[in-house]
Amino acid sequence: MQAGANSMGEGILPAQAIDALTRAGGILPATPFAPDQIQPASLDLRLGQRAYRVRTSFLPGASRSVETCVQHLSFHAIDLRPGAVLETGCVYIAELQESLALPADLAASANPKSSTGRIDVFTRVITDRAEAFDQVAPGYSGPLYAEISPRTFPVLVRTGSRLSQIRFRRGQPRLGEADLAALHARSPLVNVASPSLQGGVAVSVDLAGFDGLIGYRAKRHTGLVDVDAPGKHGIDAFWERLPSDGSASLILDPGQFYILASKEAVQVPPDHAAEMVPFDPLVGEFRVHYAGFFDPGFGHAEAGGSGARAVLEVRSRDVPFLLEDGQIVGRLVYERMAEKPATLYGAGAGSNYQAQGLKLSKHFV
Repeated sequence: MQAGANSMGEGILPAQAIDALTRAGGILPATPFAPDQIQPASLDLRLGQRAYRVRTSFLPGASRSVETCVQHLSFHAIDLRPGAVLETGCVYIAELQESLALPADLAASANPKSSTGRIDVFTRVITDRAEAFDQVAPGYSGPLYAEISPRTFPVLVRTGSRLSQIRFRRGQPRLGEADLAALHARSPLVNVASPSLQGGVAVSVDLAGFDGLIGYRAKRHTGLVDVDAPGKHGIDAFWERLPSDGSASLILDPGQFYILASKEAVQVPPDHAAEMVPFDPLVGEFRVHYAGFFDPGFGHAEAGGSGARAVLEVRSRDVPFLLEDGQIVGRLVYERMAEKPATLYGAGAGSNYQAQGLKLSKHFV
């Protein structure tokens, strides 16, 4: 018999516990889950029937609902059922099909899905009475909403589209530096003998090149990306290929969006989950990795992997910035699972990036 969500100890809930939590009424989907919606350590969130074009991003604060804020800030409602185009530079608030009634000892956090981050769609989950984005307080009961703002490509979405994912967490399972060192000694987390572990496992950028390429830079004024159409978009209509010129460096242009890859091959042991945390702005005017969840088994031998590069979604901020090969650009934090997932990342049909190197989102061929 599968363990219920409430019978597990501290840690990130695995797929079987997310299923048990749903059956116990802790997750309330408006329609039955899709077959691949529950991932090894997270749940994909689906867009509902309506979205609202709003004047500005916002947080409701401790005393207001999202609906109350939308009433004051929205221009108009959008019916997502037939499909709708979300324009670049605009902010939308979309209802999600999943709502929550969490037990008092269970919290959650959200993140864009990998495919969402790789097409530069900025999205965050908001709850009623939220004072922070992407954070769900222990015991929260109420609806979930997604703030969506396409940055580079206009996107076509519809009811059921999945842009965000949510993890459920009991206690404080994040590993400190000593625990990270012990885990790396037992099961190497990156293919570096002695990685920097302060604040998480250091990840650097590879600008030496992959078959002559160091990355991709997004084009502007492109056509639509249909978020539910994998393998249907030509690369050259949306991306400029960045060839290796021998300098092992890249000047990031302000406001441009890049897809690069890590120098390290990453592994996530089956009894842990990982997340890329935003890079410290004090060491560079750029942001790396908007979509940060790494599931148990990512790149790991037990799930058929031998290490996988972390794809880096990179945007320079206000000034040009010189990025050099091997420069640290992010940190991977690891957390204990409450229980090993029944299925690991890479062992199922929904794992799009298990053996990835420098790879665009699944939408492009």
